[in-house]
Amino acid sequence: MTKLADHLSIGQVSERSGVPHTALRFYEERGLISSERSAGNQRRYSRSVLRRIAFIRAAQRVGLSLEEINEALSTLPHDHAPTKADWARLSRHWQDELDARIDALQRLRDRLTGCVGCGCLSLRQCGLYNHDDQMARFGPGSRLLKPASEGGI
Repeated sequence: MTKLADHLSIGQVSERSGVPHTALRFYEERGLISSERSAGNQRRYSRSVLRRIAFIRAAQRVGLSLEEINEALSTLPHDHAPTKADWARLSRHWQDELDARIDALQRLRDRLTGCVGCGCLSLRQCGLYNHDDQMARFGPGSRLLKPASEGGI
């Protein structure tokens, strides 16, 4: 049986994870992953980085920002591959935010069908773009949209 190398090149990590080299460098610049430098100044990643990258990609798929992901990963040792228990513990903290996003998307979906037939998309009348307009008293112009976390769409 062949012994697996303790460290992987950026090309090997990219191939194994399906993440482009540029994204790996970006993740490293943001402190999400780390590497060591070889004698030839090439990046070398520990094998645990593959699980960290899988963790990052899964968190991105559920809509978390890189800042939120970095905050979560900062609670783990940098050379630690996140475990199933780590994911369960960290994801519990994200459930309220995800529930709010789901609620906002459902409200958007329910309101969207009303716009298909009307075609107005009037900033004065449209419930999607001008819901509870608090700026109307200032006359026409750009509108402020609430972020989803504040009940907006």
